[in-house]
Formats: sequence, C-alpha cells, structure tokens
Amino acid sequence: MNGRFIVSVIVICAALAGAAMFYLQIYGFYDDVSETDNRVVLTSVVTGAPEEIPVSSLSAIDADSSPIRYRACFQTDQSIGMLTESFELHPKAEPRVAPGWFECFEAEQIGNDLANGNAVAFWGQRNIEYGIDRVVAIYADGRGYVWHEVNDCGDKLYDGSPKDPNCPERD
Repeated sequence: MNGRFIVSVIVICAALAGAAMFYLQIYGFYDDVSETDNRVVLTSVVTGAPEEIPVSSLSAIDADSSPIRYRACFQTDQSIGMLTESFELHPKAEPRVAPGWFECFEAEQIGNDLANGNAVAFWGQRNIEYGIDRVVAIYADGRGYVWHEVNDCGDKLYDGSPKDPNCPERD
C-alpha cells in the first residue's frame, strides 16, 4: 500500500514537472516585441553599417532566456532589386524553427524558398549580441522574416575553442 502511494506521488510529480517544462519552453519565456521597440535593419553595401528599412505589419517575439529566440515577420514595399543593390546578401542563411503558436514564421518553408531562390537573405546586423547575427529574408512580394543565428565567433565561444583574432572584443 505504501509503495503504490509513493510511486503515484513520483509519477504525478514527474508529469507535472514535464508539463511545466513543456509550457516554459514553448510559451513561458517569449514576449511580444512592440513595433516601437523593434525595427528591421539591413547592412549597407556602401557603409557596412545597419540601415533601417521601412516596414509594416511587424510582428515579433523574443525571449531573454536565449539570444537566438528572436523571430519576426513583416511586410515591406521595397523592391528586391533595390534591396540587393543596396544591402549585403547573406550567403548561407538557415532559419531557426519558431514556436508553433507564432504562425507567421515557417522556418522550413523559408529555408526551402531561400534554397530555391524564391526569397533572398540579407545580413541584418552582425554581432547584435556577441556571437549572434540578425538575418533577414525577403520575398519579391514584400513578405519578410527575421531571426538570429550563431556566427563563427559564437560557435567558438559556446564550444570552448580558442577565439579567432577576427572576432570582436566581448563587452
């Protein structure tokens, strides 16, 4: 009798802990980012500095728990031709999966479209946080998506290997 009670308590605690971890990973740490706190920037070919582009219908989420949890969806009136002439292209962008409830961001579809040439990836901002770059993908119809990727300096930081001399100093 006592053994069944103890096993039941352990199973119930494990189920509650699992449900809590699931909730916290998928919903708990994310916050909406308002348009006033957020803007879309692309790295200029001329200056090498990030420049803001005009966007509308911006919807973004972020979490303090990880620097790569940022995701955004937006619309722009800028043409792909003008953007590709003015801003640096990102050669190997790989969108990160967003939580299922953030319905506007479909990483697999964006990745396929980048590979097939149906979308173009740009450098948003390098080292937005040490070792993390912001990447922007834009379609010809003006749909755009933003996410963060770990760069080479970040890879070295997280795997413990020696820092490349080309990496910026950490704050």
